[in-house]
Amino acid sequence: MIDMQSIHRIYRTEHVETHALSEFSLKIEPGEFVSVMGPSGSGKTTFLNIAGLLDTFDQGTYLLDGEDVSQLSDREMSRIRNGKIGFIFQGFNLIPDLDVFDNVDVPLRYRGMASKQRKEAIERALDVVGLTSRIRHHPSQLSGGQQQRVAVARALVGTPGLILADEPTYGYELLSRLGKRSSGRFQIKEGTLYPVLYRLEDADLVEPEWKQRARGASRKVYRLTAAGEKRLAELTTEWQGFAAGIESILSGHTPEKEES
Repeated sequence: MIDMQSIHRIYRTEHVETHALSEFSLKIEPGEFVSVMGPSGSGKTTFLNIAGLLDTFDQGTYLLDGEDVSQLSDREMSRIRNGKIGFIFQGFNLIPDLDVFDNVDVPLRYRGMASKQRKEAIERALDVVGLTSRIRHHPSQLSGGQQQRVAVARALVGTPGLILADEPTYGYELLSRLGKRSSGRFQIKEGTLYPVLYRLEDADLVEPEWKQRARGASRKVYRLTAAGEKRLAELTTEWQGFAAGIESILSGHTPEKEES
């Protein structure tokens, strides 16, 4: 699904050159769930933006679902983003002037779907996250947890092949909803799988370590601290609930309901 080889991303100003990613290689197979951890400034956001075709890179190769993205025009990358990638942003990125229905509708409009099909898909997505009663509310009229669920519905409504999620388990209300609700009406295209990427900001979970390169050069890498190992175990449990909820929704399987 994702195959990055020797990716370099350099940000330049008049006086400073910042190597956000250097010789970065990663391969994620379809169906994998991957957590990306590291302190601020370690390149997590840069990686997420490149993976989601929101940013370019200076050197290396990136194959997304077997397609070399470096050869694509801006229009072609926009088409792939809209058709294959669902984004769940930590800040939700909802459009304040649009109500819940229209926010979820945004990616479908760009696909040129018929109005009736869009309406059915949006209502299914909002039913899954438990927001059908808020369908005409604007973001300012929603709680933080409700805004998060709108963002999830928007990411899932187009049944993308890749979900990029920035701290999607931030609100436990979402986990509870995904664990208890499923309309059972989402249809998943054959072969469509859902890798998920998670960004974690807690700097005390990792620590830098210098690795010796060939020709005497060295590079800084990060390894988990004891606190990081503990948090990773907790995160894995959270992921299991999050991933199982999404997979059950998209596969049409209704999970067992918990006691209220």
